[in-house]
Amino acid sequence: MFDPVLAEVRFGCGLSPRVAAPDGVAAMLEGLVAPDVMAERFPIEDFETFRERMAEKQRLAKFVKKNRETEEGKATAKQIKLMQRAAREDWLKWMAAHISRRVHTATGFRERVVFFWADHFTATGKNGLIRRATSPYMQSALRPRVAGRFEDLLVEAVTHPVMLQYLDQARSTGPNSPATLARPDKRGMNENLAREVLELHTLGVGGPYTQGDVRQLAELLTGLTFDAENGRKFSKGWAEPGAETVLGKTYGGGKNAHFRDIEAALRDIANHPAVAGHLARKLVVHFVSDEPDEALVASVADVWRESGGDLMAVYGALLEHPAAWAPERRNFKPAFDFMASACRALDMPHEAMVGLSEAEFRARMQGPLSMMGHVWQKPDGPDGLPEEDAAWLTPQGVAARLQWAVTVPQLMLAELPDPRGFVDVALGPDAPEAVRFAASAAESRADGIGLVLASAAFQRV
Repeated sequence: MFDPVLAEVRFGCGLSPRVAAPDGVAAMLEGLVAPDVMAERFPIEDFETFRERMAEKQRLAKFVKKNRETEEGKATAKQIKLMQRAAREDWLKWMAAHISRRVHTATGFRERVVFFWADHFTATGKNGLIRRATSPYMQSALRPRVAGRFEDLLVEAVTHPVMLQYLDQARSTGPNSPATLARPDKRGMNENLAREVLELHTLGVGGPYTQGDVRQLAELLTGLTFDAENGRKFSKGWAEPGAETVLGKTYGGGKNAHFRDIEAALRDIANHPAVAGHLARKLVVHFVSDEPDEALVASVADVWRESGGDLMAVYGALLEHPAAWAPERRNFKPAFDFMASACRALDMPHEAMVGLSEAEFRARMQGPLSMMGHVWQKPDGPDGLPEEDAAWLTPQGVAARLQWAVTVPQLMLAELPDPRGFVDVALGPDAPEAVRFAASAAESRADGIGLVLASAAFQRV
């Protein structure tokens, strides 16, 4: 059942010429709780540090507003622009760090799981410096919790400042709250976060909830906000008075609204029986097949319910089921998985990416990724990236992969590997003979490497 090549290709970050594949499911699971070597080696700023940037920019902006026409005000305005530029440059460096973690990791399943949950809890800032905070959000809120309990992950992700801004929760006020009654023309409630919690994050589209549940959860969430100085906070004057009933259970209603009421509701929602089926299917579709084996989905869902959302037990159920190791490669790699696994097969040095200018990095990495269909950390909506193969198997996307595979590796590496040997590195010992022949017959090393990376055998997991 267990196949080390399939383990790296389907559940990891791809084959590497230097890093050995795991020797079993136990090793893959252990990698989720082992010391986080990749985070230390290729650091990404934590959100608390990033929030300090936001607070400093806010302080500087207030000074500029009061001193706009003075020399000090003009100098401070330039300082703000430099802060914005630094955040933009770091945003791209963090993309390079994400790729390098995949290139060098011996625990590829961990990197893949982090990205699965980052996509499930899609969030990005809409304006100001927080637009660049998605990687810090992933680093601080998600990465430390992917091997814990789902309810903890849900609470942290849903109440995080990046999520609050992304889904317009940060300024949501109860219809009968003091804030709304004082300024009804400026204040009001937003249901976006409540709807996505039920529809996307937990119960799923068509799940056992009503519009009434959405409305009541939205009222419960009022008051949940953040500021740059303090991060997440709860403003009682913004909260809707009284009790709210969500999925048949009542929360709040005491003298004072409190964040603990929101947390209690989220934990109860996380443990609703319907969550297991929705997320078990999503995990199987993501890692194994767009047309999932129903026995595999049922097995993962059963363990989810029995364990109360213990994610380590859930991953174990996924990896220990025979259907997860079916030899047929049924899923097409999403664009970032393709690019990162290609860099891993090429053993791309981190210095080759971070040594580029911003323009060069955009031209060689971020821009081509967009052409492949993945605009880096600028999602079309809260449902994240598409899972279905058809979304990635577009003429433009496939052409962009081929162009990148032929042109960029030779720009990034001092010397390309021999394509004849690279076939085994990238595809393993069972590489199709047609790919071997194409690699050996290529007119140049760049063409040979490109043909291997663009082959169906490399694209499918």
